[in-house]
Amino acid sequence: MRCSITYRHLLIAIALMSITTTSVQAGWHDFWHKVGVGYHRNNAWPDPFNEMDAMAVITPFETMKVNGWRLHNTIGAEQFRNSDGALLTAGQERLRWIATQAPPNRRQVFVLRGRTPDQTDARIASVKEALDRFNIRGPAPEIAIIDREPPTAPGNWATQINRTWLQQLPSPKLPGTSAAGTASATR
Repeated sequence: MRCSITYRHLLIAIALMSITTTSVQAGWHDFWHKVGVGYHRNNAWPDPFNEMDAMAVITPFETMKVNGWRLHNTIGAEQFRNSDGALLTAGQERLRWIATQAPPNRRQVFVLRGRTPDQTDARIASVKEALDRFNIRGPAPEIAIIDREPPTAPGNWATQINRTWLQQLPSPKLPGTSAAGTASATR
């Protein structure tokens, strides 16, 4: 009876080994292929990963540049007349700069959406009319509607800050000694 239990265990072990051996051999070539790929990747390190790392660093800055140009090229509500959506002089000058001076790949005009669809349509029509009057070399800038209003400040407030800064700016004067320690000519 002791022998029959040992033979049973032996037969079960052989059956399990034959099942696992076939499944192990099926992945054997894949395993060695992955070992070879890992070997070559380790020997080439860090070259395969430099470009990915550089893109991970550059991507946020590219997004910031695109968002900055989008806000800069936005014609806001203060640059349109409220009654009929016509461009004011400041809006025309901003539009002229975008159409003629901005880098060619950044010449896209963003128009702030109006309170009503009619107001938005009037703003778009006014921008198209102004673009037709400009002497533009190359294709006309694309016009897009945007919902994000650019940050602005009233002109009189900005002028007041600038004048206060200029009044508090100390008078320029040369130092009493030079970098070598000798007396300067201002004495």
